[in-house]
Amino acid sequence: MLRHPVVADQFYPGDPGALRYMMDGFLKNRPAQPQKALAAVSPHAGYVYSGKVAGQVLGRLEIPGRVVVLGPNHRGMGADVAVMSQGHWLTPLGRVALDAELGSALKENCALVEEDSLAHQYEHSLEVQVPFLQALREDFMLTPLCLGRLGYEDCLQLGLGLARAIKAVAQPVLMVASTDMTHYESAQEAKAKDTKAIERILALDPKGLYDTVRGLGITMCGVLPTTVVLIAAKELGATQAELVAYTNSGEASGDYQQVVGYAGLIIK
Repeated sequence: MLRHPVVADQFYPGDPGALRYMMDGFLKNRPAQPQKALAAVSPHAGYVYSGKVAGQVLGRLEIPGRVVVLGPNHRGMGADVAVMSQGHWLTPLGRVALDAELGSALKENCALVEEDSLAHQYEHSLEVQVPFLQALREDFMLTPLCLGRLGYEDCLQLGLGLARAIKAVAQPVLMVASTDMTHYESAQEAKAKDTKAIERILALDPKGLYDTVRGLGITMCGVLPTTVVLIAAKELGATQAELVAYTNSGEASGDYQQVVGYAGLIIK
């Protein structure tokens, strides 16, 4: 199975040369010695808006041979916990092999997980992370997880199952939670709300994040992926989180009355 890109030439350049040039700009401050991490939180808007933050957070990391990217299901298609573990994903930078072993371990360790390509067919939140990963490492294997309607208990079950699956493959795995923050409020209002959600991530508090976002009506589209990643990271021994960058779409558009917030965090 080969999944073709669906938002190339929309969210990012479809021309390989133009995309590599853009990546070089986003990753120009990559440290000489990237750091190991269990997880990252990275935005998924068009690169002109959020690419700088994604590059700042992912560029700091040593990318292992296996990466799990978890994103929200914006279209509501397919299974609520949809994995693809057979075949390849294609971007303008080339093919990425899907991780059959980790995908199988994930299905074995969490009954919620279903093999399902429909949820991924038009979803941009996972796709836009892949070129950054390709620019940082050519030979990694990808496990994409698209998440739909889940309560906190579902997130807990999935997070613990993901941690067990990662332990089962007995190799380093990076988890990337793909999320944008508050949508279409003023920059001041967005920052106030997003700060409350970010505080819960920094505290490694998945239940607090889930409850804060739901309780305050924060339009953080990837709250479920981020909650799951926090649960899994804690189970894998995470002790700290760091905010790398926060900005909003107004920095690119000039419109600060209707912004989308973007945050980049590292969990170790």
